[in-house]
Amino acid sequence: MKINTINPSSSSSLSYDKIHNARNHRNFIKSYKNVIGVPPILLWFLVLTSFFSLFLLYSPKSFHFSSQQHKLQERRQQERHFPRARSKQQSGDDNCDLFKGKWVPDLNGSKYTTTSCVTIPDSKNCFKNGRIDIDFVNWRWKPDYCELPRFDPHKFLKIVGGKKLAFVGDSVARNQMESLLCLLSQAETPMDVYKDSEDRFRTWHFPSSNFTLLMFWSKFLVKSEERMVNNSGTGSFDLHLDEVDQKWASRLPGLNYVIISSAHWFFRKNYLYDQGKLIGCVYCNDPNVQELGLNYSLRMSFRAALKYINNCKGCKKDMVTLIRTFSPAHFENGAWDTGGSCNRTNPHSEEKGKEMKKSFELELRKIQMEELERASKEDQGRGQRKLRALDITWAMLMRPDGHPSEFWGNKWMKGYNDCVHWCMPGPIDAWNDFLLTMLQKEVGLSS
Repeated sequence: MKINTINPSSSSSLSYDKIHNARNHRNFIKSYKNVIGVPPILLWFLVLTSFFSLFLLYSPKSFHFSSQQHKLQERRQQERHFPRARSKQQSGDDNCDLFKGKWVPDLNGSKYTTTSCVTIPDSKNCFKNGRIDIDFVNWRWKPDYCELPRFDPHKFLKIVGGKKLAFVGDSVARNQMESLLCLLSQAETPMDVYKDSEDRFRTWHFPSSNFTLLMFWSKFLVKSEERMVNNSGTGSFDLHLDEVDQKWASRLPGLNYVIISSAHWFFRKNYLYDQGKLIGCVYCNDPNVQELGLNYSLRMSFRAALKYINNCKGCKKDMVTLIRTFSPAHFENGAWDTGGSCNRTNPHSEEKGKEMKKSFELELRKIQMEELERASKEDQGRGQRKLRALDITWAMLMRPDGHPSEFWGNKWMKGYNDCVHWCMPGPIDAWNDFLLTMLQKEVGLSS
């Protein structure tokens, strides 16, 4: 059977276009006749109104205005969460306080990973030990009125080329040294030069820049001896507050940079001595022994350490000393030995931060800052020492999510959580962002 079709290209067939146009033409004539009956003034009014409406709708200026309004709304929404800096100050400006700010989301993550840094200790390698959440590495410290540049290992090695930098303190000081080692290893593989039998004193060397990185272990900065009972340690110490620990002090000559810190070992029963005489204690409750308190012992230890540095005859005249302020722990629902843990996965909110303005952590930080100021005034006139504050306390007080907690891989202390040290990678890497910016300022380099 033959099917008849309409071929649009055939001259003998009526095209679809002609049919469509004819219908439109008839409808237009019909509509036109209807319009003719409308009074002319009303007709012109309708035409002008339509034209003006089209002009407003499609005018480029109206698009610009709408776009500007949209951008303004977006900016206001952003500022509710992240207030703008009042000026475009750089991190090296005198008016820029690096240590006042907040943590903001940063999806760039860490400068290194658990595979790109082979020197991460197992106890800080939280991912290796089973931690699943990763958001704690996706935050960055943002000073209120300036910028904190990301760590640049090449720039750091250029500044410290041919020099020596030492960390002096406890295992948290070593934690920062380990973070710096990972950050620098992204530019150059370091040589492991020295390790003592207890892994307390370490030396690393970077051949291409001739930079030496050292760690000097000291729990209290001052001379200390553990009290023994039946040849077993009691966990209590005799602290000689007028004598620095010579194990680190004797190694100061030849150093260009020293970062001093200590605090966590003071949270225990300790006995305090001055000129060989017992003058008091901390948490001892012993009869006839004055309770002088944690704050006093911490203050006097830092005073002794800074006094020694100020009077160090064999030290370089341009040696820079940084006091790293107290690093907060975040135990919740108990202490380290009573089931306390730190399982949060995000920084504290700003509202929570306001509640912590009078916390004991900030009180300890205040003591350290006061002793730094005291030592700086004592050195006035001589101009021999450069004393600075690496003030991390407030920033880290806001990071309960950055500790290993149960993910520290200790097989011999199961059930105990680590809420003192910091995961690597993690928030502790910001300490070395601070450090690099401070060293740049010392040598007169801009960011």
